[in-house]
Amino acid sequence: MSGIARRVRTTEAPAVRWLLTALALGFMALFLVLPLAAVFVEALRGGWSAYWAALQEPDAWAAIRLTLLTAVIAVPLNLVFGVAAAWCIAKFEFKGKAFLTTLIDLPFSVSPVVVGLIYVLVFGAQGWLGPWLAAHDIKIIFAVPGIVLATVFVTFPFIARELIPLMQAQGSDQEQAAQVLGATGWQTFWRVTLPNIKWGLIYGVILCNARAMGEFGAVSVVSGHIRGQTNTMPLHVEVLYNEYQGQAAFAVASLLALLAIVTLVIKTGVEWQHEREMKAAAELPPERPAT
Repeated sequence: MSGIARRVRTTEAPAVRWLLTALALGFMALFLVLPLAAVFVEALRGGWSAYWAALQEPDAWAAIRLTLLTAVIAVPLNLVFGVAAAWCIAKFEFKGKAFLTTLIDLPFSVSPVVVGLIYVLVFGAQGWLGPWLAAHDIKIIFAVPGIVLATVFVTFPFIARELIPLMQAQGSDQEQAAQVLGATGWQTFWRVTLPNIKWGLIYGVILCNARAMGEFGAVSVVSGHIRGQTNTMPLHVEVLYNEYQGQAAFAVASLLALLAIVTLVIKTGVEWQHEREMKAAAELPPERPAT
């Protein structure tokens, strides 16, 4: 059967294969590689001294720190939620399971700008909780907590959606066997479940972190665009570009591009290591039954 499949996949004429490959590579070069290269060319147009000066500017450093702080807070929160939600959906049957799955997908269907407006409606000065928050001197909108909340909302499906199909495919036989042998719930999770989902978990964390650092729409609404205080790196790029500081804007944008490239490299490394382990496991000889 595999030989038939291989023959079916190779029946196209060489000219067709070359044409399809050229079209794919041309599309990637035009819409991915060329814009990315343009970012670095524009960032370095004024030389290395101007590039480093743009990155060392106080507002740029504040934007970098806020972006990293937001990711450091949002990703672990989504990690806990994603694992708990995936475990609940994949391992148990309960009423409202389909509704919970739909809620997890909600950030994929709602515009990030709408998400930001919802947070303003709830936590803003004229919002539902605004007067109470003001009375207790708690500031969420136009402050770091609002940026973190918006980022958590738009990124929380990534880890859960990566783990749910993986855990459903694995089933619950191993967990049940561990519990029959006397393992507690935590022991079952740390010694059985977690090792089985580690690659999917790492992959989900990588995607979640990439989206957290690059989020613009929701953060733009709740941040207030206060330079040096509530501007993340994407917002700082917009401010610089609107002020006709093109070289500085591209310098900060190039840093975001570098973070994206690093994320892609790590993702590729994780996939390669996962495939290597899968091949090694497939090549192991079957265990002989005990006599």
